[in-house]
Amino acid sequence: MRPHCKLMTAGIVALCLSKVFAQAPPRFEVATLKLSPPPEGDSININLGKFLNGRLTLSNVTLKDAIKFAYGLVSDDLISGPDWNRAVRFDIEALAPPETSMTQIHLMTRDLLAERLHLILRREQRTVRHLALVAGKGGAKLQRAKAEDAGNQGPQVRGRIVHNQMPMNMLATLLSRFERQTIVDLTGLDGLFEVKLEWAPDRALQAEDLSGPPPDRPSLFAAVQQQLGLKLEARRGPLEVLVVEQASKSPEGN
Repeated sequence: MRPHCKLMTAGIVALCLSKVFAQAPPRFEVATLKLSPPPEGDSININLGKFLNGRLTLSNVTLKDAIKFAYGLVSDDLISGPDWNRAVRFDIEALAPPETSMTQIHLMTRDLLAERLHLILRREQRTVRHLALVAGKGGAKLQRAKAEDAGNQGPQVRGRIVHNQMPMNMLATLLSRFERQTIVDLTGLDGLFEVKLEWAPDRALQAEDLSGPPPDRPSLFAAVQQQLGLKLEARRGPLEVLVVEQASKSPEGN
């Protein structure tokens, strides 16, 4: 009876191992991760992550930017990175089947960062001041995105976000970047939405759009509530922070 139990145990272990390997995240068909060339002039064009027609691109991103994309984080406050983060930028280009989900793309990007930059992270809870993006009392005023309308209506700038197909975590990410605050999506709204948001940015922060938005626009807090039916709530509490334990400045394996 005991040998039979041993055989059964070995069989279960083998079955479990086969499932582990079967569930390993897919890899990009082709991928490059290189240092960005020096910028020409005073401006720099940054692409924080786009997956379109089977091609993933990130341009002029810092290590923290790449980690934010791979792990779905909204601001640098949720990452404790190396001192050289701002001084080094990367370009990432990778190919995957067009039907690949964004969840898989994020997992594949994590694998790419670990392979090419030897990135090692640990997670820990830290108390962080942040803004929570939540549904307003009257409910969200957002319209679901139309499947046939996949166009992006121009660049997103401080004071104006217009997009035909935007998830709420991306809206929180953009607002975090523009307003330099940690904004966390707690709306509970899944999927893609038509977003048109116009507000007057904090004048204490340098505007990225030299033309500047009209001064009569509402504040971000008012605009989010009036135009989207959402609300920004100031909170202070524990959030998970990713701590970079190891990362290389020089990519390998291209």
